[in-house]
Amino acid sequence: MFEYHGWVTIQANDDETSLLERLVERVRRAVRDFGEIDLVDLRWVNGVPVLHLGGLDKHGATMAPDLLDLYTRIGELAPGSYGLLHVWDDQDLQHDNEFRVHRMARGQVTEMADTLLSPVAPTIVDVYPEFDH
Repeated sequence: MFEYHGWVTIQANDDETSLLERLVERVRRAVRDFGEIDLVDLRWVNGVPVLHLGGLDKHGATMAPDLLDLYTRIGELAPGSYGLLHVWDDQDLQHDNEFRVHRMARGQVTEMADTLLSPVAPTIVDVYPEFDH
């Protein structure tokens, strides 16, 4: 199972409102063109555009790279943006018992270990099945 939960506060590198509105439309198109996301919400909150996304997918091996490409693309489209994307892919041979965090800061995405929900067992489940890798 591939589980993902994330958010991005969409920002330009400057305070030009018309530029920010164009960036939000570009992000909206990128998300729309991505296809199936279980939960996606892009809206202006108190004058600030915010994107939320999340879901569960049985085929993380195929979705994970595309989702991370989309997240990276959003940072490229809106280079002042920041946010977090938490993913857990139990089919990832190196990280099957942990969440990974993709941090966006100034539009740049870096991956790091999660320390709040990992290791998945015993942090959020009692037993995690061991797989022969």
